[in-house]
Amino acid sequence: MHTLVIDGHPNPNSLSAALAKRYANAHGDARVLAVRDLTFDQNLRFGYTRRQELEPDLQEAWAAIQAAARIVLVTPVWWGSVPSLLQGFFDRLLLPRMAYDASGMLPKGLLKGRSARIILTADSPGIYLRLTGNTPVRQLKTHVLGFIGLSPIAVTRFSPVKTSTAKKRVQWLDEAAALGEKDARRYLPAPSPALMS
Repeated sequence: MHTLVIDGHPNPNSLSAALAKRYANAHGDARVLAVRDLTFDQNLRFGYTRRQELEPDLQEAWAAIQAAARIVLVTPVWWGSVPSLLQGFFDRLLLPRMAYDASGMLPKGLLKGRSARIILTADSPGIYLRLTGNTPVRQLKTHVLGFIGLSPIAVTRFSPVKTSTAKKRVQWLDEAAALGEKDARRYLPAPSPALMS
C-alpha cells in the first residue's frame, strides 16, 4: 500500500466517508483507515507525564502510517476544528519519540519523506473560513501533519455541505476520484522496466 487514507468522520454514511472511499478506489494503491472502526481510549489520560499503552488497533494504525509513503486525511470541519474522535486519534498516536522529537530547541518531525493531502468538508462557505483565519487548515497543515514532518501538503475543501444538492455531492465525489487518479500518477513510483518486459 502506497497511500493511507484516514477517514476521520464518526458516521460511516457521511459525505467524508464516501469521499475517502472514492479517492482510494480511484487511486489504485490506497487503503482507507476509518478511525471510527478502531477500538481505543480517545483520552490521553495522563498527558505526557505517564505512558499510556497503545491498544492493538492503534498499534496497527501506527504501522500503517509508518508503511505509507503518502497520507490523505479526510475530515469534516466541526466548530473550527475536527471531530473529537479524530483529535483523540492524534492525541493518542502522534506521540513524542514516535511522530516527533522534542528534545532539541525546535521540535523535529519524524515522518519526513511522506507527502499529504487534506480533504475537508464544511457547512460554512469557503469565504467564511478564510475570513475567520481558516483555523482547521492551519491546525491540520501546520500543527499536526506539518509538525510530524509531512510535506508537501495539498488541501481540498468541499463546501457548503448543508445546502448542497445531490447533484453537487455527486460532482464532489467525482472530484475526489479525479484527485485519487491524479495523485497516483504524481506520487506512485513508475513500474520497473524489468516488470514491463
